[in-house]
Amino acid sequence: MDILFYALIGVTAGTISGMGIGGGTLLIPALTFFMGFTQQQAQATNLLFFLPTATVAVITHIKQRNIEKGLLLKLIVPGVLFAILGSLLAIKIEANILRRLFGAFLLLVGLTEFFKKTEKPPTTS
Repeated sequence: MDILFYALIGVTAGTISGMGIGGGTLLIPALTFFMGFTQQQAQATNLLFFLPTATVAVITHIKQRNIEKGLLLKLIVPGVLFAILGSLLAIKIEANILRRLFGAFLLLVGLTEFFKKTEKPPTTS
């Protein structure tokens, strides 16, 4: 593959990561379909890709005062514990099954977002 193609994937995944959508929704399929990675390799690479992009996002949100520190502390411990459990589970599951589970997850998230009702902001008179 051409280096320009790799750069395009990186730029696009980084951009949507910065928007809060999650670069893995693009990066993982690109790594598996176009670059021959197994599902486990693609997910592990995505996690490494996530570290610098998440760091930039956290710094930006801290500067904008968008982080609720009380809630953050309540989410960190279970988040870390279940990330460990999820990664241990992911390396045990066959790549084809993991790929299908990931696809089903993306479909479910997409359908949820598509059909989610947005609340109208309160009107001021």
